[in-house]
Amino acid sequence: MNDPTPPLPAPSEDQLRLLSVFHYIFAGFALLGMGFLALHYGLMSQMMDSANWENQANPPPEGFFDFFVWIYVVMGLMLLAGLVLNLVAARALRARRYWMFCAVVAGLNCLQVPLGTVLGVFTLVVINRAEVRASFRD
Repeated sequence: MNDPTPPLPAPSEDQLRLLSVFHYIFAGFALLGMGFLALHYGLMSQMMDSANWENQANPPPEGFFDFFVWIYVVMGLMLLAGLVLNLVAARALRARRYWMFCAVVAGLNCLQVPLGTVLGVFTLVVINRAEVRASFRD
C-alpha cells in the first residue's frame, strides 16, 4: 500500500534546524546585552557628571573614569563579536557548512554560563555525530 504521508526528516536534521534557531536567539540575547550596556553607560555617565567632586575631601584621580569607559568598550566589542559569530554559525548550521567554525563558536558559547554552555554543549554533541559531520560541506 502506498502511504500518502511524506517521510519524516531525520532527527539530526530537526536538531540542526533547532540549533540554528537557538543560535539566532542567542545572538538576539547579545543584542539585548548591548542595549543594556548602552543604558548602563548612559546612567553611569549621567551620575558621574552630576556628582559634585569639587566639594569632596578626596576626589578621584584624573582619568579615573576613563578606565571604566574602556571596560564598556571592551564589553561592547565582546557582545558584538558574540552576536556576529552566532549569526554566522546559525546560517552555517542550517546550510551544513563550515563544521570547524561551528565547533569553535560552540566552544566559545560554552564560556557564557549558563545558557551559552547549554547551547554550546548541545551543538558540539550534535555536530560530532558521524552522520552529521559527514553531511557538512567544508
